[in-house]
This record gives sequence, C-alpha cells and structure tokens, in this order.
Amino acid sequence: MSATSAPGSLQSPATASAADVPDLSIPYDLATRGQWQALLAHLAHPAHAHHLHHRLLLSALSALSLAKLRRFPDAAALLASLHPDPGCPPPPFLLRLLHALLPLFFPDRPLALDRLYTLLSSVRARPDAQHPEWRRRDALVASILASDHLAHREFDVALALVAELAAREPNNPVLLSRLAYAHLQIGNLAAASAVFRHVESVVADDSSHANLLARNRALECIVAKDYAAAVREYEHCIEADPADAIAVNNKALCLMYSRDLGDAIKVLEGALERMPTAALNETVVVNLCSMYELAYVNHGDVKRTLTDWITRVAPDDFDKSCTRM
Repeated sequence: MSATSAPGSLQSPATASAADVPDLSIPYDLATRGQWQALLAHLAHPAHAHHLHHRLLLSALSALSLAKLRRFPDAAALLASLHPDPGCPPPPFLLRLLHALLPLFFPDRPLALDRLYTLLSSVRARPDAQHPEWRRRDALVASILASDHLAHREFDVALALVAELAAREPNNPVLLSRLAYAHLQIGNLAAASAVFRHVESVVADDSSHANLLARNRALECIVAKDYAAAVREYEHCIEADPADAIAVNNKALCLMYSRDLGDAIKVLEGALERMPTAALNETVVVNLCSMYELAYVNHGDVKRTLTDWITRVAPDDFDKSCTRM
C-alpha cells in the first residue's frame, strides 16, 4: 500500500474542525510524507484523547499505519480490540473502511466483500448521503469493489458498479472515464469510445480536464497500436503537468512497445530524478526494472544502484521487492 493511495485519506487540518477532532496537523504531515513508522510512534497513546470518538479516530490512524507497514495481523488485532459504545456516534469512516479491507490481505475475500458491501449500503443509507464528502466516500468504496471484481474477472458486476457511479454523477468526467476504462478492460471498444466522446462533450472547454482528455485519447491510440500518437498525447500531458506520473509511465511504455527501449529508460529515470515524490511508486519501478532486464546484460548492478537510491528516499510503505533483487 503506497503513501499516495491511503484508504480513507486524511482530511487536511485546514478543513478539520477543532471542535470535532483532535489536532491532526502532525499526523497529517507524517502521513503525507509516508513516515508511517514515525506516525505509529506519535500515536502510541490514543487513550490520552478525552473523547471516545477521538480515541477511535486515533486508533484508526494507528491501524492505517500498521497496514501501510504491511503489519496486517497487528492492524486487525488493534481493530478487534476496539469496542465502540453503541450510544456514541458511529465509528470513524476510516476505521470502518480498514475493517472491511483488511481481510483481503489474509486473504479472506468473501469476508472483505461482505464488509465492503455492508459499508457501501450504510453510506448510501445515511440521511446526508448526498453531501459531497459522503458521495466521495460512496465512490471510493464502490471503486474498490469494482477493482476487485475486475481483478477476478467478474466483469458484469464490476461494470454495473462503475456504471451506477457514472449514472449518479453524469457530469463527472473522472467517473465517466472510469466507465470507459472498464469497457476497455473487458474488450468492449465501441462502448469505451462512445463514453470517451461523451466525456469530451461534458468537459467542453474546461481546461482543468485537459490532461484527462489527453490520457483518454492516448488509451484509444494504444488500443489501435498507434504508439507514436499515444506518445504525443502523453507529451501534451507532461508539458501541462510535469508531475503527471501516469502520463510519464505510460509514455515510457509506449516507447518500449515502439522498440525505443533507450528513450523509455531515460523517461522513467528522468522522472524519478526530477520528481521522486510523485514518480516513485511500485508500478514505475517494476516497469523500469523490466526495461533494465531487457536492455542490459549486467542489469543486476543497475537494479542494485536503483534499490540503494530507493532505500534512501522512499516512504516507509514502499514495497522494495518490486525491484526483483
């Protein structure tokens, strides 16, 4: 679990109400920097919080830290030790999400799915379910479920979940694009193309979604095996946002598919050097190491150098096994 993809991501202290939650400025700072060991130490005494709901929130953050460090049994034990008072407000959403997700890592997929669907139902049954924050949480849980169903080739269920999300927010280009990606993954190219055209009509002249549109066009080029055109689209993304790690990674892959392995390696190495915080994730490193294995006889030495650098700069939750050393 990477630092950039924390389940139930922390709310910025600027938007948190001091009357509702304890001071989260230090935990927020440590979490955004991926310093999960330090965060766990900082939260070593959640019982010091005066309000039960606050103690549950701090315990949830401790469980998140343990999960980020892949100490899944410890995280599950911590959650099992909590006994929310039925007379108090419901436990924090983060705690409930972790409780639902942890069985996936044991693995106990049926239990995880049961808990995730229960959580989704409870979110949708809330009287304030249309509040933007709860709609975001609804989309998060539904997206987790859809991703799991796609990974297990349960395409009809996954597509139904994503289509329902898109129908709830028909003018949301990000959710609509996810629907197109699901169609691509199951090979329904015509349906994906139709959704992409709809996304373009929804966005119209809104420049804030220019990179999303370019990435969508690039995917269509990849499906058509027009890798040169896809590279151009990703270059437009990178020009607009040099920290667009998705565009950087996919540009490198398109170069590799075009048999330009040298430039593909330069793209990923350059991204890691210029913006390690944005570009350093397991997917980028796996792809770079695969390219090293294809390009160099002595790829072990090159990967060892990369591994040493990762050890110095990576967040605590980075999975160093992705270098395959």
